[in-house]
Amino acid sequence: QVQLVESGGGLVQPGGSLRLSCAASGSIFRINTMGWYRQAPGKQRELVAAITRSLNTNYADSMKGRFTIFRDNAKNTVYLQMNSLKPEDTAVYLCNAELWSIGSTSINNYWGQGTQVTVSS
Repeated sequence: QVQLVESGGGLVQPGGSLRLSCAASGSIFRINTMGWYRQAPGKQRELVAAITRSLNTNYADSMKGRFTIFRDNAKNTVYLQMNSLKPEDTAVYLCNAELWSIGSTSINNYWGQGTQVTVSS
């Protein structure tokens, strides 16, 4: 079994900052790419940012310059530092990991349960 557990969401005022964390645990052999997605009510899930094991990063255009993704491979943890938050950033933020579990011969995709981020005055 593999689990992804997010933390760090909450209510923040416009212009504020939050840091999200996602820790992967369980029968993990190797984690490849980790990423953050978000889904707002009535909207499709969208990529926020992703980071490979070798620390190459990819951001959605609207997040560039405001959000930073980083990871700690030793802790199987990925972080999302969010600055200059806007009301339109309000969404459930979900962690994703592509990984090989112990004993598996293929890579699989895993999701966390999501953490709510609300940007409002």
